[in-house]
Amino acid sequence: MLSEQELIRYSRQIMLFGEEGQRSLKNARVFIAGAGGLGCPVALYLAVAGVGHLRIADKDTVDLSNLNRQVLHWNPDIGKEKVVSVEEKIHSINPDVEVETFNCTIDGSNVSELIGDSDLIVDAMDNYDTRFLLNRVSRDKGIPLMHGAVRGFDGQATTIIPGKTACLHCLFPSAPPGELFPIVGATAGIIAMVQANEVIKYLVGSGELLTDRLLIWNGLSSEMEYLNYSKRCDCSICSTNSDDE
Repeated sequence: MLSEQELIRYSRQIMLFGEEGQRSLKNARVFIAGAGGLGCPVALYLAVAGVGHLRIADKDTVDLSNLNRQVLHWNPDIGKEKVVSVEEKIHSINPDVEVETFNCTIDGSNVSELIGDSDLIVDAMDNYDTRFLLNRVSRDKGIPLMHGAVRGFDGQATTIIPGKTACLHCLFPSAPPGELFPIVGATAGIIAMVQANEVIKYLVGSGELLTDRLLIWNGLSSEMEYLNYSKRCDCSICSTNSDDE
C-alpha cells in the first residue's frame, strides 16, 4: 500500500499511471551498474520517482575530475567511496527508498550475485567488457537491460528484453578499444534521463520501449536519430543457433 505521504509525494505521477503504477515502482528492484556520470542521474531520478529498492555497484572513489558530470558527488565527497556518496544523497532526497551498495569491481565472479533478483539492470558503465557481462547475465536471468553510453557531446541508449529482442552483443559484436574519453556533463544527463525513463515505462507498462532501436544523440546539432537493429544469427549470446557458455 501507498502511505499518505507517498500519495502526496507522487501525486503528479499518479495522475499519469494511477496508484497501481506507483505501487509497481515501489515494489521494483533495480540494479544500477556504476555510480558515475550515468549512474548518478539514473539513481537520482529513479529515487524521486519512487522506485523502492536500488542496488548500486561501483569500485571507485570520488575524484575532483568527476564533478563536471557525476551530479550526486559534491566537493566534500572527494576521496569518499562513490557508492557511499550516492547512498547518502538518495536517503536525503527520498528516505522511503531502500539502497543497497556494493563497493566492488563488477566482474565475471560476482556479476550474477550483484544483480541477484533485480527486476531490471541499468548499464551505467564506461567500458564494454563489463557491459557484455551485464548483457550475458541479462540473458541468463531473463532480466531486461537498459543500455546507455556517452562520449563528448554524443550518446546512445537502447532497451534489451531477453527472449524478445536483439541483445547488446547483436548490436556490438566486439568491444571498441578502451580509452579515456572526453565528456560533457549535460550529455551524460540526457542519456541517463532516457535510461531512467525506460525503466519507469517498463515498470508501469506505459509507452513504447527502445527495443531493437538504438537512440543516438548528437549534442552538437541537438538532434536525435534511431538505428534499427535485429538479432544476429551468429550472435554468441542470444542466437538460437548458439550454444550456452
